[in-house]
Amino acid sequence: MSYQSMEEAYARCERDGIPFWKAVQLEDAEERDVALEDSWKEMKGMWQAMLDGLDNYDPDLVSRSGLVGKEGGLMEEYQKAGDTLCGDFMAKVMTNALKMGCNNACMKRIVAAPTAGACGVLPAVLVTYYKEYQVPEEKMIEAMYVAAGIGQIIANRAYLAGASGGCQAEIGSGSGMAAGAICYVRGGIPQQIGHACAMALKNLMGLVCDPVGGLVEVPCVKRNVGGAVNALAAADMALAGITSKIPVDQVIDAMKEVGDKMDLTLKETGKGGVAATEEALKVLERLDM
Repeated sequence: MSYQSMEEAYARCERDGIPFWKAVQLEDAEERDVALEDSWKEMKGMWQAMLDGLDNYDPDLVSRSGLVGKEGGLMEEYQKAGDTLCGDFMAKVMTNALKMGCNNACMKRIVAAPTAGACGVLPAVLVTYYKEYQVPEEKMIEAMYVAAGIGQIIANRAYLAGASGGCQAEIGSGSGMAAGAICYVRGGIPQQIGHACAMALKNLMGLVCDPVGGLVEVPCVKRNVGGAVNALAAADMALAGITSKIPVDQVIDAMKEVGDKMDLTLKETGKGGVAATEEALKVLERLDM
């Protein structure tokens, strides 16, 4: 059975003297009864799909609704102009988050991480770092295992679907996964990975799921940017020695409690939040929805 808590994963790391990613890979191979080599091959395939997805972004393509599609290209032009508020690296992260979110809305191939609506967070963090700092690919695939392990624990203790727990379960979980993964890439130990995840989750706790027209486009695509930037901030804090005073497992449990209490209109129904605004209703009328 997959890990039910981060504490359980920490314990295996300490007992067997292995890094967090290896603990996740071993558990994956044992649970699915596959060879470690096959597990690695599958994870490498998902990593390659992320790389391909960003390479295949088309700035001239828009979603059928016409609501999104060009944002990745616009952000890239702005980044290349060299006058961003957040700096070049962060602007590239934002660009890639938008590109992947637009790819999803335009029915192109993406990697759900953990969902299609949050597909831009993890590649925005990992792929951008990989290209910027020329990290060995093996290290990035290991980071993918870190992200997957965190996602599995969140799924076991709470949920990953916006329809169940709001966008905190999608963008929030994706941000926690990305925070832990990039923390690992930068040399973080298992406990720091957990702190990064916990801080990322806390920052987005309570985030509602309010897609206009029920489409995974507005505000979903741009929320991927928030999730990616938040992940990097949380990872930097953890690497600086800042800790989450609430253990990550308890943070995940708190996220579930918040999701359970969240009104149904704020859980992917398209009936609350920005989905119920005057402008959103005009969009629905235009689209005849």
